[in-house]
Amino acid sequence: MESQKERMLTGQLYRDNDPELVAERRHCQHLLDRFNATRSGDDAERREILEKLLGALGAGSWIMPRFQCDYGHLIRLGRNSFLNYDAILMDCAPITIGDDVSIGPRAQLLTALHPMEDHELRRQRWETAAPITIGDNVWLGAGVIVCPGVTIGSDTVVGAGSVVTRDLPERVFAAGNPCRVIRSL
Repeated sequence: MESQKERMLTGQLYRDNDPELVAERRHCQHLLDRFNATRSGDDAERREILEKLLGALGAGSWIMPRFQCDYGHLIRLGRNSFLNYDAILMDCAPITIGDDVSIGPRAQLLTALHPMEDHELRRQRWETAAPITIGDNVWLGAGVIVCPGVTIGSDTVVGAGSVVTRDLPERVFAAGNPCRVIRSL
């Protein structure tokens, strides 16, 4: 029988209150508590914690506190990328962030989905998750929300406060709620 973790990682319905998943989130939260308690200038300690927390942390990449995620190990951050203050990455499915990416303060990358039609499944805490992929040299403005299953192409800029519900191609400026392509770059 598949574990709830296996179901989560394959995009199937799973229960987020499964003991194995709860234990993984607690471990992640312990590392986040340490990371978010560091002081300005504690760069080596911050890097050490991020290397334990994330699935991959590219050379020259950096995350500012206060940072939040669910599991950590499902996040892959490329080289020379930057996540500004208060980033929330709900990594119930893989989140892949390319090289040279800038993510503004209070951005949210959310992979979890809850059943809309079946209220009983929601009540019982069933959910699914879909991966998010951010290409190279992308800039997400402050407060951008990226929804489950979205891919953002390389060299794309997303305006502050946008809600990205669908894939965005390479080399465009997109903005709005819902986010739409404004022009090519």
